Order: sequence, then structure tokens, then C-alpha cells
Amino acid sequence: MRRLRRLVPAVAAVVLVTAGAGVAVAALRTPKTCGDTGSVTTTTGNLADGAKFKIKCPPGAWNGTLWLYSHGYVAPGARNPADYAQDRVTASWLLGQGFALAGSSYATTGWAIQQALPDQIAAKQAFSADFGAPRQTVAWGASLGGMVTAGLIQDFPGQFSAALPLCGVLAGGEADWNLGVDSGFAFQKLLDPVVQVVNITDRAANRASAEDAAVAAQKTPQGQARLALVSALGDVPGWFTPLTPEPAPADFAAQEQNQFLWQTTADIPFGFDFRAELEARAGGNPSSTVGVNFARQLRLSPDFAEVVALYKAAGLNLSGDLATLQHARQIVASPRATGYLARNVSFDGEIRIPVLSMHTIGDGLITAENEQAYRSAADRDGNGGFLRQTFIDRAGHCAFTPAEIVADIKVLLNRLRTGHWPSAALQPAALNASAAALGTSLNIFAANVNGKATVIPAAPAFQAFSPAPYPRPFDPPRSSR
Repeated sequence: MRRLRRLVPAVAAVVLVTAGAGVAVAALRTPKTCGDTGSVTTTTGNLADGAKFKIKCPPGAWNGTLWLYSHGYVAPGARNPADYAQDRVTASWLLGQGFALAGSSYATTGWAIQQALPDQIAAKQAFSADFGAPRQTVAWGASLGGMVTAGLIQDFPGQFSAALPLCGVLAGGEADWNLGVDSGFAFQKLLDPVVQVVNITDRAANRASAEDAAVAAQKTPQGQARLALVSALGDVPGWFTPLTPEPAPADFAAQEQNQFLWQTTADIPFGFDFRAELEARAGGNPSSTVGVNFARQLRLSPDFAEVVALYKAAGLNLSGDLATLQHARQIVASPRATGYLARNVSFDGEIRIPVLSMHTIGDGLITAENEQAYRSAADRDGNGGFLRQTFIDRAGHCAFTPAEIVADIKVLLNRLRTGHWPSAALQPAALNASAAALGTSLNIFAANVNGKATVIPAAPAFQAFSPAPYPRPFDPPRSSR
């Protein structure tokens, strides 16, 4: 069995604080009743390492299943409350069906995988201490929480019945940050020679330098071509907002403009700012460009035709820029830091329960190619039968409607009930019909319109899709499993 081994704090020693009471109580005590009160009830408290947890019990009788939600990345030092669902509309549907919900805040912000995994198990223990052990527990979560979800079922397989990772970092930590350093390396060599790609010493100044360089590059055809190459090496799609249609396949100018928006709003903050938090906890730089063939990486990218066209229009020599990257002094990783990131966390395909994932096609922060990496690991380990993947034809990171999430939830519940994947129900047309039948109150999503958070209607958008190969797959060394 190839599975990450990790010493986990003894969850039996967790101390709970009952909401509103402010007094410590023993974890082992007579369970209370979850649900059947006529209204949704909430329990909150603290875990032993300082993380908070939150539990929601349904208004009617609890059906015995707990949905354990793992939240996404929280910027270093930002507010970090406990959360229990991807959105309140989906939470309301689950509670209305008799499910209980729970989740923790994690003890730290940033790349908090090391804390998130034991904290989520401790939150599940907190639920059991208050209400009795669930008959079934489904792990779910979004973004970094999708990665936590996959980590939970890999490291604690006996604790879960099924999993629903949404828009997750399913290529694993080392693969994800390696891909980011490829893109950052190209940015430094072609656009901003003073920016620090690794071993960042001043987060704010480094980020500002990269942002200024990107804005300056966007003003010229040559800069746009090089920004397109940077984006292609990170597999950033040319579709940014769910409020507009995807640019036409040959509309390379629009695609590059969308990539510029992804770079300045998401990828530059992570690559040139938040990376410093990861390096601090890992004890150095975990990423490397050694052995990367940049020309090959570009050919693998779905953005290859765009880059070729923009370089030609700008009068630049693409082969020359690729040679510059290939012959530059490469970035070398710290083995200690690489080991930390491999443990927190990489995926070896060792899944033994049903897993249904979901990803938007136009996600420029955590690309849909992550799904290919996870599928490849599961198939390689002989566990592909446990995994099904769904895709949404929409731009945005985790830009799902509650109806789309619930449609996937129904499929996963069917799989739990019958022991078999409902093949017909997994077809995009069937999923769209299932989501549409949930009505206008669930077929919505939140978007930024003129600087304001706005809820807008959205039709279901499941689509058959095969993501491109993940450019930098990482198979964890046996010592890290």
C-alpha cells in the first residue's frame, strides 16, 4: 500500500468548548441529538491546536451522514473562520435533506495542509463526541480544500465513505508549485530581471515588482507575446470571466488579455508573494526547473498556437526566447523543502472509496489539467474505477452554481447507495437536466459586477471535456508515501 504516512496528533486528546458556554468539557461524553429540533442548530468550539470548528445539524431528523467540508486557501495572516460548506445555498439543500455538516478553520493560514488534515479529523471527532459517530462521512472541499479532501481520503481511508473534491489542487503540492516556478522563471528571464522567483525576501516589494512589469508588458505587442508564453508555461487558460463567452479559438488577442487578468489577479500574488509563506514552512525552496525542456512544455500547452501567433505578430523570435530560458541558470530545489511539500501533500492514486470531482474548464488559478494528473495517478495504481470527473463549461475559479454541485452530490449519493456509478446520470445532458430541475434559486452564482458582488442566474453548464496532460506531474518518492 503506497500511502503517505504522517504522525497525527492524538485526536482523542482534543478539548472542545461548547458554543456560548465558554467552559472546557471532556471529548468523551454522552452524545446529544443532532437535528429534529425544527430549525438548523449550530455548534462551535476550539480544537487543541487553536483551530475552530463549526457543526450544523439539520432541522429534521439527522440521516446519519456527515459532510465534512474543507475550506480553501486563506492568504497569510487573513481572517480564518471555520466553515462548513461551499456556499450557503448548497448547505441549505443538504441540511434540508437531513445531512449534518461540519468543518474546521485549520490552525494556520497559507499552505496549511500539515494542519488541515489532522484538524479536519479532529473536527469529525468533535462531531462524534457531541452527536455520536456518523454512519457515513463524505469528505468535500474546494480549491486548496479540494486538495485537503483528497489528502484526507488518502491518509485516513477508513474514516470516509466517499469524496467530492471541487476545483482541487489534485496534481499535488510539489507538482503545483513546480508548474508555478516554470512560469515565474520565464517571467523573470523575459520580463522582470529583478523579481525573485524563489527564496523571496520581501513579499510586498516582490509582488509589486511583478505586477508593475506585467502592466508594462501588456502595453506592447512584444510584452503581450511574452506574457502569453509565461501563461502557456503555467497552462493559464485564455478565458477569465464567467460573464462573457469563451474567446474564439483564433482570437489570440482576447485570450492573452484574459491571461493578463489571471496573472495580475491570481497567479502573480501566489507566485511572487504567497510563495514566501510556503518557503518559510517548508524550510526553503521546494521547486526546481532542472531538467525542464521549455520548448517541450510549450508544445504540451493548449496555448501553444496562441504563443506562436503572438510572437510572429510582434516580430519576436520564439526559439530565441526559449533558448534563453533553456540556457539560463536553473532553479535548484532544497531537498528538505521538496520532502516537506511532497508530504503536504502528493497523490499516489491510492483511493478505495468513490470520488467524484468537479472543475471549471476556464480556471486560471488551479487549472483543469489537475484532474488529468489525479486521473493518471488513480489509473496507474489500478483504482480508476473509483473515480469519476465532471467539468463545467465556464470561466472562473470554483465558479459553480449550487445546482451543479447538488447534481454531482446526487450522483455520489446514488453511487453510495447502489455500489455502482450511474453511467447514464453522469452524462453532461443528464447532469444539466438534474441541475435545471432544481429551479432558479439554485441555478445562480456570485460574480463581481462593476466592483460589487452580485448574484446572477446561470444555466447548468456540464460538458464532456478531456483536459490536456499536466505539464509537471510529480510522483512522490517512496519515502514520502
